[in-house]
Amino acid sequence: MYPCIEINLEKLEDNSRKVNGLLKPLGISVMAVTKGFTAETRIARAILDGGADYIADARIKNLIKLKDLPREKVLLRLPMQSEIHDVVKYCDYSLNSELDTLKLIGKEATSLGIVHKVIIMVDLGDYREGIRYHRVEQFVKEAVEIEGVAIRGFGVNLTCFGGVIPEQTTLQRLVEISETMRVKYDLKIDIVSGGSSSSIYLINEENGIPRGINNLRLGEVILLGKETAFGERFDGLHEDAFILKAQIIELKDKPSVPHGRIGRDAFGNIPHHQDRGIIRRAILALGKQDVDPSGIIPVNPNLSILGASSDHLIVDLSKDKEAYQVGDIISFYVKYGGLLNAMTSPYVEKVYIERDDR
Repeated sequence: MYPCIEINLEKLEDNSRKVNGLLKPLGISVMAVTKGFTAETRIARAILDGGADYIADARIKNLIKLKDLPREKVLLRLPMQSEIHDVVKYCDYSLNSELDTLKLIGKEATSLGIVHKVIIMVDLGDYREGIRYHRVEQFVKEAVEIEGVAIRGFGVNLTCFGGVIPEQTTLQRLVEISETMRVKYDLKIDIVSGGSSSSIYLINEENGIPRGINNLRLGEVILLGKETAFGERFDGLHEDAFILKAQIIELKDKPSVPHGRIGRDAFGNIPHHQDRGIIRRAILALGKQDVDPSGIIPVNPNLSILGASSDHLIVDLSKDKEAYQVGDIISFYVKYGGLLNAMTSPYVEKVYIERDDR
């Protein structure tokens, strides 16, 4: 059935193995971020077989899906107070920046007779989650008094919201904050997490990732073979472990500019059309309910995406007009956003290419 997304488990395991092979000699562990593929077990298992140390996700439902896999689980999004019970029950670690939430976690953990491990997030300029660096000490001073909670690490998020590129000086500041807090409050620090797939480019820089950073939270570089600071392919990884496929349902020569007064489209936007004359237009059975068209790229470089409605994707075939017929399949590479959409959509079939040795 189409549309579908083909998932090559062997390529995913290979990407994971190569990334882990680069980081382990540097003393850096990997949290495999599973949210990009809705924590599908077969994909997670392939990445873990490649050497990832932890399973990490922003959504507790995903971590519950993977509860039987033999790795410690990390909640990446700051916990909602409404989900504290599940956080304590199903997560070994959670990322935190709010004292009130930590107090609830501690109360729940104490009632269950356990101690919950937390990673304190420090904001070093991207201005998403985290405590501003000059307020970390006061936060830790209060947090260490909370029964049922153990501070076991510090982390930083960069790039995801503000687009701030991770740099050695920024990550070195995290190391220094972590070490200062460790000494002053006699903390056992397991994890100093220096960011996501946007930080991995630093291993190819002159001074590399600063000593003391011992963890990265990695999704896109393993899934799509790209570091995210500059969007470049990373060290020969596979970029095609996921391929989205859709079927042509109409093929017509039509003008490139609609005829008539232009108003708002189905999503409330006013479209702008480039006049290319008469073009060969294919309609594919794939729409914005399945994937954001800006998150996919035709495998055939002669094709270009014109736009989409809820259920239809319009593609210009003019540069390769004789190559396709109604019923043919067009393939697309996916960006991270496109992957997230396609894997989340119940209308996109998931097709697995199994590993040769399984």
